[in-house]
Parts: sequence; C-alpha cells; structure tokens
Amino acid sequence: MTDPLAGLATEQSDPRYREIDRLSTEQVARLMNAADATVPAAVAEAIPQIAAAVEAIVDRMKRGGRLVYVGAGTSGRLAVLDASECPPTFGTDPELVQGVIAGGVPALTRSVEGAEDDAPAGAAAIGERGVGALDSVVGVSASGRAPFVLGALREAARRDALTVALSCNAGTPISAAARHPIEVVVGAEVVTGSTRLKAGTAQKLVLNMISTIAMIGLGRTYGNNMIEVSAANAKLADRAARMVSDITGAGLSAARPALEAADWNVKVAVLMIGQGLDSDGARALLAAHGDSLEAALASGGVRGA
Repeated sequence: MTDPLAGLATEQSDPRYREIDRLSTEQVARLMNAADATVPAAVAEAIPQIAAAVEAIVDRMKRGGRLVYVGAGTSGRLAVLDASECPPTFGTDPELVQGVIAGGVPALTRSVEGAEDDAPAGAAAIGERGVGALDSVVGVSASGRAPFVLGALREAARRDALTVALSCNAGTPISAAARHPIEVVVGAEVVTGSTRLKAGTAQKLVLNMISTIAMIGLGRTYGNNMIEVSAANAKLADRAARMVSDITGAGLSAARPALEAADWNVKVAVLMIGQGLDSDGARALLAAHGDSLEAALASGGVRGA
C-alpha cells in the first residue's frame, strides 16, 4: 500500500539534520536559523499568486464580503491568529475576518483527534457561517491535503465564494480545489515532518500579506499608519497619539486632547486638528467622504504633514 504523504516535500528527511540530537545548543540554533533564512525566498516565488489572490479578495470585500481562513493543526492556529489580530490592528468588526480551525476552540491549545480528517465538518463550518458569493475562503494546509480544509474549500466553491489555497507543497489537492492556489515550497524541516517550523513560518508570512494588503486596499491605513487602531491599552493609546501627531504635524500636547475629544478615533482627531473642526464637525466631514481620511483631508486641500 502506497503512503500518500511519503512524496511530499514537507515530509522528507534532510540528511543535514540527522544528528541534531548530538549537537550543541548553539549548533542546532544556527542550523535552524539557516533553515529559516530560506523561507522568505520561497515566499517571494509565490508573490504573483499572492497578489492575484489579494486583489480578488479586496474586490469582494469592497462589495461587502468577508474573509474566512480555514485550517487544521498549526495551519489552523495561524489562521485564527491572523484573523484575531485584525480587530485591534485595523478596527474591523470581528465578523469581517474570521479564522476557523478543525476541532474548534479546544484545538487552539491541544490536538483534537481526527478533526483534520473530517471533510464533512469542514463543509459544515462554511455552511454555519452562511458563506456566500461575496465572501472569500482561504484554505491553509502545509501538506495541502487536509480533508477538513478540502471539504471547506469545496463547499465554498459550491456557494460561489472566492477560494484561495495556501500550501507548502507542489500540486496539492487544495490547490486543485481553489481558484487561486498559492504554493510556498519550503522543503524538508529540521525535525522531519514538523511543519510548525519552516512551513508555519511561510504560512504566517503569507497570511500577514493577505490581511495587511487587504486592509490597505480597504482604506484602513493612511500611509503606513494604522488609523483604525483600537486604543484598548496604554501602548495603543500612545501609538494613536503619535499617529495623530505625525499625520498633522501637531505636537503630542495637541494630539492627545484631540483624541480624548474624539473618543480615541484617530481619523476624527486628525480632522479636528487638520481642518480646525470640533468632533461633531470632523465626524460629519468623515461621513460625507465615505469614512475615508484621505478624501476628507483632500476636501480641504490637506494631505497631512
């Protein structure tokens, strides 16, 4: 009987690492660091596919669609992580970018036996979220074969959603099931088959690109400022104040009171200072320009300092 996983690049054993248990701590650390250094180049090879997928995702999100990541094991944890960071970073509704992991919440901290192999559960997860034609579903699987992910992608396609597959092998089943396949082939791991290593790093890099570029495309940044940031703690409040100061050219002594008057809405505070408005006037100007800071500032001939 043929092992379907035996030929996968992520399952190979690299002879360079066969005696790592006999090496010093520093030697193993250097080997791992050298292996990790190859990942960005593998990601770079896939940038045309990543860019095409993100453009398609943004097109649907601009029309009201959601972004749903689906994964199992490490891939699922990374998917949930990326989705969970969008609300505090970009001020999004938690429903806009969602992460689904095989086995549900318990699988975030421990292995859930058989969850990865349950294709019907993957399809059900898509149905439960009411995925439709404006939504985008990104299936994440290092092997590219996880049945849970495959089931989700097939159900998403059946519902006319945009489908994207992110894997770390070539010619994978999830690639065949998706409109936009992204394959980042990182090769054998330092510890054979441990795809939380190079494969996981590659997936994190690509997910960073997908969510960040999508948010830029949706106007949730101004320049390289995260203007939709939620000032939920002291660090983020300080960051918000620096942003207002940098964009307007005003000092922190002006930025912080404006933010307080604006209920810590960076865009409103910028308009208060930049256009000499009170908070109500700034909110009205912002609303009149589709919540776009760029457009609201341009209406007064201001781009910011």
